Amino acid sequence: MSNFRDPTMPLQFVYTNQDLVTDVCRISKNSPGMASPPAKFDTTIQAGWTHRMERGLFRYHLGDLQTRILPGSHSYVAQLNIQRGVERRKPQEILSIQQEFNAKQFNFNKINPEEIIFEMTKDTERGTALQYDGQVHQPCRMVVLVNVSPLEFGHCLFVPDPSRCLPQVLTRFAIQVGIESVLLSSDPGFRMGFNSLGAFASVNHLHLHGYYLDKELKIESMPAKPLVPERGFYRLLDFPAGFLFYTESAEVEKVSTAICEVTDFLVDGNIAHNLFLTRGCPPCDRTQSEKNLYWRKGVRIAVWPRLSCFGAKEESAFNVALCELAGHLPFKNKKDYDLTTEKDVIDIIQRYLLPDREFHRLEQQLTRHLMDL
Repeated sequence: MSNFRDPTMPLQFVYTNQDLVTDVCRISKNSPGMASPPAKFDTTIQAGWTHRMERGLFRYHLGDLQTRILPGSHSYVAQLNIQRGVERRKPQEILSIQQEFNAKQFNFNKINPEEIIFEMTKDTERGTALQYDGQVHQPCRMVVLVNVSPLEFGHCLFVPDPSRCLPQVLTRFAIQVGIESVLLSSDPGFRMGFNSLGAFASVNHLHLHGYYLDKELKIESMPAKPLVPERGFYRLLDFPAGFLFYTESAEVEKVSTAICEVTDFLVDGNIAHNLFLTRGCPPCDRTQSEKNLYWRKGVRIAVWPRLSCFGAKEESAFNVALCELAGHLPFKNKKDYDLTTEKDVIDIIQRYLLPDREFHRLEQQLTRHLMDL
């Protein structure tokens, strides 16, 4: 058989449940361990991303970013990325959380095809289709392309079948493949996330973000209170107020369904939201034990309902979107990067969160909703 591959056809990345990595451990000063060997998923993304950076397909060259940990209990990871603030494509005007897809605006069917690293499909026993609740759904591809305005190394966009022209509203497929992508990586620094419309999504065409951040975030081990634990649903017990799902490889389909029920509820209620997916500890309502603190066998999915933000309104220091809520702060100018304190960060983020009374009412509604289904 010939090894020739048509250069006009994207690389195909086919995976199975056997490719999901379960034995990831975060190495610390107190608990040195063997780093996991790079998974095929990581080497494919990183090589493809680096090759396209070298070829000049990005809006700017991204080198090592200046990084500092802000003093304080939250250990916020601040990074200086001036070029992203200057060079990135102007965000689309978003007027509604349920805004329809508009083919006349920029979308991922209009990109340079060379920006595509690969197309992901899952090979199951019944062929390349995903299953939800035991039912087999039609095959669907996830197109992985470079973000030409990267915020960190390996920053890609994960776009479910771009030709379907889906608006920026999460689907079970997008959530499941997002979780499985984190599990396909052997690097605890690989993160994924989602911004809804009204929560600083800049393009109304369904996509998730994926990137590498080689710093530990508090969200990986933050205490959480069980709400409907049999469905993987918890409430975060630290700032910023939000919800948490947790799954290991065996429960991905079940937890993906529950997450989608929550995000559908938020969309129906016109509540903007951000999600952040990362390797993390199993949820616990107190500080993690030394034994569990560094294990990263599963994925934590944080869901933050928040106040909607429409139009071109921007913070001078940083926008409050998926990575900022998780504790990763890309700054757009040197002064803010140098001078911003933990208290400043909390004050900015607080302005975008739901009022306490509204959040607790939503918590009760979502708990009942998940228990009834």
